[in-house]
Amino acid sequence: MKKRLIAGVLLAALASFSVQAQDTSSPNSASAGSSNYGGWSGSGEFGFASSTGNSRSQNLNAKLGLKKENDLWKNNFFLDVLRSKNGQNVVDAAGNTVEKLTTTANRYSAGASVGLKLDPRSYIVGAARYDHDDFGANLWQGTVSLGYGYIALKDDRNELSFEIGPGFKRYRPADTTTLINNVPVRRSQTIQSEPVARGLVNYRFKITDNTSFENTFLMEAGSKNTYLQNDAGLSVSITRKLALKVAFEVRYNSTVLAGIKNTDTLTTTNLVYSF
Repeated sequence: MKKRLIAGVLLAALASFSVQAQDTSSPNSASAGSSNYGGWSGSGEFGFASSTGNSRSQNLNAKLGLKKENDLWKNNFFLDVLRSKNGQNVVDAAGNTVEKLTTTANRYSAGASVGLKLDPRSYIVGAARYDHDDFGANLWQGTVSLGYGYIALKDDRNELSFEIGPGFKRYRPADTTTLINNVPVRRSQTIQSEPVARGLVNYRFKITDNTSFENTFLMEAGSKNTYLQNDAGLSVSITRKLALKVAFEVRYNSTVLAGIKNTDTLTTTNLVYSF
């Protein structure tokens, strides 16, 4: 199931690239010849921290975002990766206590949306999202949806858009650990499926010529579980292509297993390259 969801996200992105390339090759295309990337633009983020000595840790997070908007299409694609390791004291086979780097965070997400404009402000949007998290409330979750989008505000400094529509979600709750004869045994949970209502609110604000703020709110509401995610980020340009970004992410699941928290947060400081 996970492979099919990942394949669906990638196929949606590739299909969108293909259709856009055909549009931009047309003499009637508004974006023809305007970009070496067929009208697509995007950014890549990267952050890494490593410590040694009295404590050891390694933290890496990376993001890739692509977007395109013209008279006909409003499309997006993203890929996020988070991985962390921290030094922990463990007892080896000889009975000695040693420090070992142990994975404490391992998460990757991918998603794509393809929007077909009905007029300059409204559009029909199909979206797919897949998320895998070894330490989250759900080991993996995938959602596909079809809905309506509306660009409420767009000028030189502001852009505000909304998306809403029905979708379908499959997910597997995090594994649990049970003691059998005093030996911990991991147990896999049953895969869950349900229809959901998907909502997305995206706002961008250009504070100054080199400083901008962006906030994206995602909701996938179902009868078994409601998933909420909010990403807020402040970017300060260093050069025309490079920027420094501070971001704060909140993830919330309404239904979780015993011993698992409903809310996860992530704070990052990344170098951003725009293209």
